[in-house]
Amino acid sequence: CCLLRARTCPRAIKELFANCTYCKILRETIFVNMQCITGTVEIVVVDDSSPDNTLEVAQWLKESYADGLIEVNILSRKGKLGLGTAYIAGLKVAKGEKIIIMDADLSHHPKFIPQFLDTMERNGKDKVDIVCGTRYVNGGGVAGWDLRRKLTSRGANFLASFLLLSSPFGGTKISDLTGSFRLYERSMLEKVLPQVKCKGYAFQMEILVLAAKEGAKFAEVPITFVDRIYGESKLGANEIFMYLKGLLYLFFTT
Repeated sequence: CCLLRARTCPRAIKELFANCTYCKILRETIFVNMQCITGTVEIVVVDDSSPDNTLEVAQWLKESYADGLIEVNILSRKGKLGLGTAYIAGLKVAKGEKIIIMDADLSHHPKFIPQFLDTMERNGKDKVDIVCGTRYVNGGGVAGWDLRRKLTSRGANFLASFLLLSSPFGGTKISDLTGSFRLYERSMLEKVLPQVKCKGYAFQMEILVLAAKEGAKFAEVPITFVDRIYGESKLGANEIFMYLKGLLYLFFTT
């Protein structure tokens, strides 16, 4: 199963939606990269009343897969209820035992999903509970960011690694603690999500910290994060403050 976090689309995406260009790109990108996966592929789209046709795009996607090749479920919620509750709500709808969580604006490219699954399955007896997409190992990277955004991301990840890898979380080598493109064993996700307290960007780190305390095993896959073509990042002073607050909380409580 794949949980897609709906990202805000600006006017440009509305115009693309009018002629279904974006929808066709999204559909074909998903379809091409899912063909090599055996079994049923399910997509769950969680949308919190986005005012920009996100729901309509998801409905078009659902109708375009009416042939049954991929099952698409849409969870539309009233108001902005937060990232954590979106994950929990999506998990309740999802049927799969392996859960991919990713952004729906193609910043997280579906082409990496087969590599995630291969990495989880080929470990044999050394069962992997979480496969993390990473920008910060050989073969990974980012595209479309300016220098300021790259430095901010590198700095945030370095600070998280410095503080959290020296805590009881230590020993697990994760190079991209702030990333969110991951594959989870459902059982592990069900254990940790109800325990999460942090909000914003620190939410992703707390999932890993709690999973490590539950004895989870991790693996990584290099990915290229491509900045969205349309729209703007929500990263601002408040998001940075919430990240630092969450990071300090994790440092002192784990």
